[in-house]
Amino acid sequence: MEELRADFGGARVLGTGVGPLLEKFDDVTRIAVLRGGGLGDLLFALPAVSALKAAYPQAAVTLLGTPVHVQLVSGTLNPFEAVRVLPFAEGVRPGPEDPKALETFFADLRRERFDLAVQLHGGGRYSNPFLLGLGARHTVGTRTPDAAPLERTVPYVYYQHEPLRGLEVAGFAGAPPVDLEARLRPLERFAAAAAEFVDPLSNGLVVIHPGATDPRRRWPVARFGEVAAACAADGCQVLVVGDASEGQLASEVVDRATGSGSPRNISSMAGRLDLGTLAALLARCDVMVGNDSGPRHLAQALGTPTVGVYWVGNLINAGALGRTLHRVHLSWVTRCPECGVDLTQVGWTAERCAHDDSMVAGVRADDVYEDVLALRAMSPLPHGK
Repeated sequence: MEELRADFGGARVLGTGVGPLLEKFDDVTRIAVLRGGGLGDLLFALPAVSALKAAYPQAAVTLLGTPVHVQLVSGTLNPFEAVRVLPFAEGVRPGPEDPKALETFFADLRRERFDLAVQLHGGGRYSNPFLLGLGARHTVGTRTPDAAPLERTVPYVYYQHEPLRGLEVAGFAGAPPVDLEARLRPLERFAAAAAEFVDPLSNGLVVIHPGATDPRRRWPVARFGEVAAACAADGCQVLVVGDASEGQLASEVVDRATGSGSPRNISSMAGRLDLGTLAALLARCDVMVGNDSGPRHLAQALGTPTVGVYWVGNLINAGALGRTLHRVHLSWVTRCPECGVDLTQVGWTAERCAHDDSMVAGVRADDVYEDVLALRAMSPLPHGK
């Protein structure tokens, strides 16, 4: 118990939210939030940021993030006042480190004199020392046993829903939840650009994203092709999205869907959309179908119904909480199909085997399509509104 109290930094416990709700810090006008990684990683952090903004309404929040985060922040209405791109640093932003760039980054950030720095980037082995380098008056974040302590630290245990983990950290900063999941709105200026890609004569719009950073999370392109073909046969326009690196994957889905002579109102948008336009497109589509990946999480944050294909471990950490607008299809595979290694042992202590076999290949296309139909039937808004 004494060790646990030490992690509270001597603060009083005022109540509970996701975890203990501690007393607020005094005179907080500048907050830094550290969250590297991809699109989904930032979306997981947004509920915590919303809580911090509500608890400290006079404070400006600066995100320490990655280039893709800059795109998202510039393309949506969100709670950040500024974004600073992280330099390459081990465990924070992978890439070739430049000591001079790191020194300049920390010098610039220390001049901003942050009152509170919040670490939402993993277990802290690398991110806690990085956060401490900002010189903020107060620090809060997660911590594995081998990580440097912050003023207040939440124990990092791998299997925890990521948005709720962030809210537990925010509670240690005195900020109770205001949202359990990310909430975003696209900027008006991107709506016209998105409208150019939409067929107004179609019977609805279905967006598909077949990619995922980890190839083991990818549903086979043949299954996505089956769903795309079925939606197109219903008169829907189907757009397959992804970044430039996913162009081949998106093309394969289109080829699978159109190869059997099905309606050809299916096309690839991979590499053609900036994040602001993608957000506007997702906001107006009827249903989005994808793996556990950034675009699916973005669609959810925009209030768009989604059908997600998940490995069971990823659902624990990243699944939608509700089922009115969001349906999930689970793979219960627990061992690598190639070598048999236990896939449930993941996170900061685990070794990853060398195989990239899909962990979700057993999910049936017919089941996913049935949920697309159900969500389209219950949509409370006309298409395009």
